[in-house]
Amino acid sequence: MFQAPSVFQRAPLPPATRESTRESEPRHEQTLTATAPRPATEPGAPGVAAPASAAARKRDPYFDNVKYLAIVLVAVAHAWEPVMDGSRATRALYMIVYTFHMPAFILISGYFSRSFDMTPSKVKRLITGVAVPYVLFETAYSLFKRYADDSPDMAISLLDPFFLTWFLIALFIWRVTTPIWRTLRHPLPVALAIAMLASVSPDIGDDLDLQRVLQFLPFFVLGLLLKPEHFQLVRRREVRLLSVPLFAGALLFAYWIAPHMQLGWLYRANSAQEMDAPWWSGAVMTLAMFGCALALTIGFLAWVPGRARWFTVLGAGTICGYLLHGFLIKGAEYAGLFDRYTWLSDPVGLVVVSLAAAVAVTLMCTPLVGRALKWATEPDMTWAFRKDPAKR
Repeated sequence: MFQAPSVFQRAPLPPATRESTRESEPRHEQTLTATAPRPATEPGAPGVAAPASAAARKRDPYFDNVKYLAIVLVAVAHAWEPVMDGSRATRALYMIVYTFHMPAFILISGYFSRSFDMTPSKVKRLITGVAVPYVLFETAYSLFKRYADDSPDMAISLLDPFFLTWFLIALFIWRVTTPIWRTLRHPLPVALAIAMLASVSPDIGDDLDLQRVLQFLPFFVLGLLLKPEHFQLVRRREVRLLSVPLFAGALLFAYWIAPHMQLGWLYRANSAQEMDAPWWSGAVMTLAMFGCALALTIGFLAWVPGRARWFTVLGAGTICGYLLHGFLIKGAEYAGLFDRYTWLSDPVGLVVVSLAAAVAVTLMCTPLVGRALKWATEPDMTWAFRKDPAKR
């Protein structure tokens, strides 16, 4: 029997995948078009919204397509977790998706953070688009767990992210450190070294899910280094053709290794020692997983359409899809839905679960939901900030 453990945002300020931090579950949420814009105000990043006028002028349909397709993969993978026990094929598919969907989001978040500095306007957007949603949804998920799952001891802790909220606090930390990475001569090797050290450091603890923050850091730093021309290369026909055998080979390998692979390596929420592995395996797996994630991310990005499609508009609402779909998945678990209807673990049931998750998260990304939830994802907090002296 296989036991699997159990992660975007609206538009322009990237948001954002400890999923099971205070539970026994494991912890764990855009490529560019050939004409990718150079973001002056970080538009289109996975997870944070920008002013409507700026978004309308600068949105690139390719990035919105990436964000929408990635959030669908996130929701579907989360829906698989309660029903994949015993299915080797589903576990293999789950491993493939988890290898690249968060790295893809994080890489794009880094790409749209290239111009971030500590100017008042950008700090304000960081607070209202990332920090405030984190506080609100961390509290909401904790209360949901307490009452829907009859867990009166469930505490509200802003230091210990619950389920998918870890990505918001991670994004906040990565973005604040952006000026440092932009200053270093060789930022990616430094970030990889930090990730490797984190993977062999069991004493880091759970505060702010720092294991994930540090182990996923190289993808954010890589995004900071990318330029529009890099995405032009990714979207070439040759890359798309090469990605077919790549994914086929990855699926076969995942199917072969599925019964033996610890899913914790994919979540990056623990050190090697915490997974009962030799300490040195943490450094080795960090490099190996970085290479695998990067290859599959490139393959995914290569197939994302660059032109507007029916779902392109939904890319602007992925923050809502990301933050809301967790209530659906957790609610079904707390209600015992997956235990009661065991046929959901059968092939037909897995298809039903996948379609239900995809449809639900699609509806959650619609503009109507975005407007209704704007008070939480893009609050107007001008009252909380001093006026910019330059604008007085």
